[in-house]
Amino acid sequence: MFKLISILLRGRAHDAEQAFADRHAVPLLAQQIRDAAQAIQSARRSVAVATAQNEQEKAQHQTILSRIADLETRACAALDKGNEGLAREAAEAIAFLEAERDASVAAQAQFTTSIGKLKGIVRSAEARLQELQRGERLARATEQAQKLDVVVAGPGLATLDEAEETLARLRLRQSQNELTAAALKDMESTTRPAGIIEKLANAGCGAPLTASADDVLARLKSRITPAA
Repeated sequence: MFKLISILLRGRAHDAEQAFADRHAVPLLAQQIRDAAQAIQSARRSVAVATAQNEQEKAQHQTILSRIADLETRACAALDKGNEGLAREAAEAIAFLEAERDASVAAQAQFTTSIGKLKGIVRSAEARLQELQRGERLARATEQAQKLDVVVAGPGLATLDEAEETLARLRLRQSQNELTAAALKDMESTTRPAGIIEKLANAGCGAPLTASADDVLARLKSRITPAA
């Protein structure tokens, strides 16, 4: 019984952990990407350090070769002078330097192999990181779009419908108000005496209520003629 309860508790803990990870998948992904980027940066530094050490090893190798060549020349000179003891000392130094030379060659080969592997690992990791970063941007955009879909498909859509109905009622009421105002104006013009007179004048019945340009011009001419 205790074993079953333990299994059940572990199962529920796993489900809760998975549910938590699913709810916070985007920020979790972002942090994992940042951690990976830092690890790649550390790997780049390791490649740079290994490359620098290899360059130092190459310089040291050239120094060893120069010393060996110099000692060989001097040892030959000592032999020419019959100083075999001094030539032996030079030979011992040359043997020591040749061992250093061989060790340097082995170190350079190891550095070259390690640097090549590290560069390959970094290149592969950088490509995977770029793909993850693109995926993160897409995931964020998708999450925002899904949130918008929920808002629009939920109460937001009902609000849009209500707003459209309100606008339709407002336009209808405004149209009715305009028609009512026009009808009232027409009714006032037909019931008031001034309105009837205006209608008659506009129809050419009787003198016009307002002077036309021809009337004004004739009046002005009549003022000028007597003065002449």
